[in-house]
Amino acid sequence: MTQDDRIRLEAGWKEALREEFDKPYMLELGAFLRREKAAGKTIYPPGPMIFNALNSTPLDQVKVVILGQDPYHGPGQAHGLCFSVQPGIAAPPSLQNIFKELKRDLNLDIPKHGYLQHWAEQGVLMLNTSLTVEQGIAGSHAKAGWHQFTDQVIEVVGERCPHLVFILWGAHAQSKAKLIDATRHLILKSVHPSPLSAHRGFIGNGHFSRANQFLQQQGCGRSTGDCRQRSNPMPAGRHRA
Repeated sequence: MTQDDRIRLEAGWKEALREEFDKPYMLELGAFLRREKAAGKTIYPPGPMIFNALNSTPLDQVKVVILGQDPYHGPGQAHGLCFSVQPGIAAPPSLQNIFKELKRDLNLDIPKHGYLQHWAEQGVLMLNTSLTVEQGIAGSHAKAGWHQFTDQVIEVVGERCPHLVFILWGAHAQSKAKLIDATRHLILKSVHPSPLSAHRGFIGNGHFSRANQFLQQQGCGRSTGDCRQRSNPMPAGRHRA
C-alpha cells in the first residue's frame, strides 16, 4: 500500500497529485506530523480536515483560487479553508475586512458567521500554502514541506483548468505568482485584508466584481442564471446566517 492509498482525497486531485505522496519530502512531512502529535502538541486543523480545500472543490470544478498562508492557530477555528472558520466561531479581523469589501463591491449582506464552506462548494479553491500549524504558533509548519506540495497544487490547477482567477492578497500569496501563467489566467493582487494593511488598498480593490466579470466573459455570462451562479464566487443569497 502506498502513502497515497491511505489519504482520503477527491478523485481528480488524487489522480493529479498521486506521485507527490510517495516523494521523500511528503513522507518526511507525514513523519514530522506524527512526531509532533506524539509529543503532545495540538495540530490544526484536525486530521480529517487537512485536505478540506481539495476535497471541497474538485479539480474539474475550480473557477477561482484564493491563496492564504497557514491555518488559524486558535482552538476551533481552522477547518482546511483559508480565511474561513468553523461554525459558531466569530469571523477574524481579516475575514471581516473581506466581508466589508464584498459589501462595497457586490452589495452583498455581511453574513453573521465566518464559515465559507459554501464558497468552496461553488468552485472557489481556498488554499493555504501550509496546510497545518501548531496551536498558538503562527507559521510553525511553514518549513515542514507543505509549500512544495501546495506549489504543485497551484501548478496542476493552472495547467489543467483554463481561464481561472487567482486572488493573491499580500506579499506571501503574491510570491506564488511565478507559478501561474498570466496569459491564461487572471491574477488579482492587493495588500492583505489584515487590519494592519487593509486600509492601504484592500478595501476598494474590486476583486470580486472583476473576478465575476472575467469568468462571465469566458462563457458563463451568455448562459442561464444557473451558469451565473456557478461563475460567481459569492452569488447573492448564498450567505448562510
